[in-house]
Amino acid sequence: MANFKNPHTKYPVPPFPKQQQEVPGTESKMKPQADHGEESYQGFGRLKGAKAIITGGDSGIGRAVAIAYAREGADVLISYGYDVEDKDASDTAKIVKEAGVQVILSKGDIQDERYCNEIIKTALNEFGQIDILVNNAAYQMANTSLEDITQANWDRTFSTNIRSMFFLSKAAVPHMKPGSSIINTASVNSYHPNAVLLDYAASKGAIQNFTANLAQMLLEQDKGIRVNAVAPGPVWTPLIPSTMPEPEKFGANSPIKRPAQPVEIAPAYVFLASDESSYIAGATIAVTGGKIAI
Repeated sequence: MANFKNPHTKYPVPPFPKQQQEVPGTESKMKPQADHGEESYQGFGRLKGAKAIITGGDSGIGRAVAIAYAREGADVLISYGYDVEDKDASDTAKIVKEAGVQVILSKGDIQDERYCNEIIKTALNEFGQIDILVNNAAYQMANTSLEDITQANWDRTFSTNIRSMFFLSKAAVPHMKPGSSIINTASVNSYHPNAVLLDYAASKGAIQNFTANLAQMLLEQDKGIRVNAVAPGPVWTPLIPSTMPEPEKFGANSPIKRPAQPVEIAPAYVFLASDESSYIAGATIAVTGGKIAI
């Protein structure tokens, strides 16, 4: 029997406890704890035998996608960036291993093209192939005025969010066979930019365009590689208490009146990677809690 729940109250609703973390934040310090599907996500073999790369796979949306992919049967390489994230990465790897698949942890700076190439080489050496590339890692920092955005912050945002996506896709595509997928994390900010996230929102708009353009390029070349994006709305991840003002109120202005939990975003990535979406390319799935994305 179906067990449908009211989306407004299915997960914690703001206000949350007052909290603040240093960038990039960690899962253990979040109040409430985020749900990545550790207990709830059930796989059905949709990705059995696939080999996937997930950037930013240690926490947040990336962790939820890693868990979902593993339980759908995929081996997973998880890339992450900071020493402070070592525990989050190892915790994610443990859950992935429990699904009976192979997991690789790779730490480095995806702003560096050499490291991006290393990710692809590692996946090829360990897995023998690459079927799914999830460009998910991102950086943001809230600023209330244009004058507060430094060149260094602007450059870091674009370098992390979109430049790395170019590096990784360029390195991966020559090794991806027909039927493979590239899935990019865009944002509701691609459609409704948050006034305090000017550089982040601009980078997410670029990701939206990059996704559509790369999809057309690969389709015209008959490579059989589909490129799509997921545009999440507000999601309760470590980036929120480490980069946003008043995280205790985060997501309250969503039509569903709460932020998403990462587990609610992961199924879109599973669908886009699976053969069930074989006629979808150049598209963006909006998982925005009711915020219209047109």
